[in-house]
Amino acid sequence: MIGVLGIVLSLVLLIVLAYRNYSVIVLAPVCALVAVAFQPEMPWLATYTQIYMKGLGEFITKFFPLFLLGAIFGKLMESSGSAARISKMIVDILGQRQAIVALVLSCGILTYGGVSLFVVVFTVFPLARSLFRTADIPKRLIPATIALGSFTFTMTSLPGTVQIQNLIPMPYFKTNAFAAPLLGCLGGGLMFIFGIIWLVYRAHWAKRSNEGYGVHNEPTEVVLNDDRLPSAWMALTPIAIVVVCNFVFSYAVIPSWNAAYLAEPRFGATELSQVQGIWATILAMLVGVLAMIVGHIRSSVRVSDCLADGARSALLPIFNTAAEFGYGSTIAALSAFEIVKQAVTSIAPSNPLISEAIAVNLLAAITGSASSGLSIALRALGDSYYQRGLELGVSPELLHRVASMSCGGLDSLPHNGAVITLLIICGLTHRQSYMDIGVVSVVVPVGATAIVLAIGSVFGSF
Repeated sequence: MIGVLGIVLSLVLLIVLAYRNYSVIVLAPVCALVAVAFQPEMPWLATYTQIYMKGLGEFITKFFPLFLLGAIFGKLMESSGSAARISKMIVDILGQRQAIVALVLSCGILTYGGVSLFVVVFTVFPLARSLFRTADIPKRLIPATIALGSFTFTMTSLPGTVQIQNLIPMPYFKTNAFAAPLLGCLGGGLMFIFGIIWLVYRAHWAKRSNEGYGVHNEPTEVVLNDDRLPSAWMALTPIAIVVVCNFVFSYAVIPSWNAAYLAEPRFGATELSQVQGIWATILAMLVGVLAMIVGHIRSSVRVSDCLADGARSALLPIFNTAAEFGYGSTIAALSAFEIVKQAVTSIAPSNPLISEAIAVNLLAAITGSASSGLSIALRALGDSYYQRGLELGVSPELLHRVASMSCGGLDSLPHNGAVITLLIICGLTHRQSYMDIGVVSVVVPVGATAIVLAIGSVFGSF
């Protein structure tokens, strides 16, 4: 039992220090070794080099191409003006009065197309500031609006999204990015609808209270010049290419390959079903990046700068996530973790979906990261859930979708790095804006996940 106390202490230390903006890359191994200190049979140095670093390297080996291509694609979308064109097009269609819906859709299209949520925040905030000022909606609602469009339905629910939270479950459940497509659409639709209802209600409540945009130290106007932006079709084509190619590679091209060579030890002694989801996404993102380069090679965009900036911007996110994955690998190697594992898996033994949803949500809450919590949970319990699912007739696709949706719930507590970054960019504080962020990115996603879980438990995957 003292080992469990060590795990709890290390997790509390991790969350407190992460909240105080200590680097996770430095913090994760230190906190892992705190837990190891409560397990006398575990030598520190061997644990660090043979378990922690191995876990960190495993994550980078598996997912670095996705982080790299996603960051480069996002940088090309930003630098070419495609992201700004998509946002402006939606505003032109819906009108200034629908500022909240327009901003959510702008963020949603960009993140669904593969643009990093951090890139999206930087890209849409100038537009959001202009929209909300014109509509006289309180600025404090901007972070929640961006969070709804970037941190929820397009991150975890919609089939085919290339956000990492939808890709991490693929090798564990032998699925692809389109797992349980209709249930994913249902969950995403619930998040969108109820999130919009809340934000519109809050805007109307503020209007009745005579609260407007407010006085802030910022530029008075943000103007997007049509002459310097690409056409709508050029802006949307790369996103469509990524989604369509991902679908084609996942269902038609890669499954037809003769990949018997994967059984050889030099290729990891694996099988095609375990890698086809990642392979399909890599190829789709690569085609999307090439399409962006060809489409804008004669514009003012410097491809070399975008490649370099994208590569640099991919390093910190993947190392942060990999560091926490290494932490999870270390915790999972402790004998005391077996007690935790048994406690979690014993929840609703006849329905692994419930146990999975609780485990992923709790670990995402503890680490303050959707991808890290999901990675840690599946690293420790993914094989167990997969086998139990097969035994009980639960579709791996349903396990994938519930795992992905679950990581986007309690992850967005106040210490979440993306939440802190969002508030900094918007120039607001937790006190001003977090309640609305919490409703749209914690309460609503958890509720939508519960509904999808319930329906999937009764009717299966579809």
